[in-house]
Amino acid sequence: MTSGEPLSLGLPQMPVRPVAERRVSRRIQVGPVAVGGGAPVSVQSMTTTRTSDIGATLQQIAELTASGCQIVRVACPTQDDADALATIARKSQIPVIADIHFQPKYVFAAIDAGCAAVRVNPGNIKKFDDQVKQIARAACDAGTPIRIGVNAGSLDRRLLEKHGKATAEALVESALWEASLFEEHGFRDLKISVKHNDPVVMINAYRQLAAACDYPLHLGVTEAGPEFQGTIKSAVAFGALLSEGIGDTIRVSLSAPPAQEVKVGIQILESLGLRQRSLEIVSCPSCGRAQVDVYKLADEVTAGLQGMEVPLRVAVMGCVVNGPGEAREADLGVASGNGKGQIFVKGEVVRTVPESKIVETLIDEATRIAEQMEKDGVASGTPDVTVG
Repeated sequence: MTSGEPLSLGLPQMPVRPVAERRVSRRIQVGPVAVGGGAPVSVQSMTTTRTSDIGATLQQIAELTASGCQIVRVACPTQDDADALATIARKSQIPVIADIHFQPKYVFAAIDAGCAAVRVNPGNIKKFDDQVKQIARAACDAGTPIRIGVNAGSLDRRLLEKHGKATAEALVESALWEASLFEEHGFRDLKISVKHNDPVVMINAYRQLAAACDYPLHLGVTEAGPEFQGTIKSAVAFGALLSEGIGDTIRVSLSAPPAQEVKVGIQILESLGLRQRSLEIVSCPSCGRAQVDVYKLADEVTAGLQGMEVPLRVAVMGCVVNGPGEAREADLGVASGNGKGQIFVKGEVVRTVPESKIVETLIDEATRIAEQMEKDGVASGTPDVTVG
């Protein structure tokens, strides 16, 4: 078969069946995004700008939206930030959640501003429990859901004294207590998070919480750390919980640009079959059998396909052991060796090219396949790259 002959591409395979059935939870609406109740797991992030700087905040929200973020949280520590919420909520392309600490008056300001939801941290809001009735009434009247966000670093002092430290049990007790206060006033439009910087404690806390209530759960490893460490900790914790069906929305917390948090979150969901895969590059880790520079080849192919958004799997392989098999299983692949590469499309060798032409040929073939997929109406997704 030559590259000029028509090739039946068929429809791409759908994601693998998730490793576990999703936990049954209530559904709430964060603006147009459904959370819980079987809705797809959504990806969140948080702006790093001063919320009072409306232009900078909206610019960062636009960048997050372009990266695939579905819900964005903004900090509201001052009156100037509260005053900016209405404009930001109105102009943002995705739902805006106001993040409230210390001052309960900003909860009411966020509701009045039209934010899609409000996150409250009961552990550091003075006399929060005394104002639950008023908050519940205001949130109910406006149709604004509330996230009860319990954090290990700001746990109520009474619970710290009782449990000795921020244990999983302490986090869950705090969350369920606060939820019960809202329930007393008939308000159940809640989602809950119990975040800890230790993935083991965090996993145990969410397991206990999932067994004790039916509220949708927001997953997060708080203060996860720099990009590499935080990515690993988040992937481990989210992977454990999501593979058990626990979790309705996620936020990867990294000491890195917010768009990177979104990229990691999307990749976690795709890896677990909880989101349609998009562009995926499968490449070998290289070894003494490799007869080409696999690292260089994979990087060049990745760069050349940047921005492609169709669900296309491309295999870049460097030896004769696993290369032909992996290339044959992918939508598009190359098995390299002896100064040349065999190009596979849907399991068939379509041409053999010299090593110097491998990248160029793969990009040409990928572009051709992508164009055909788009003509066939195949849905696109957010691009990602995995190296295996």
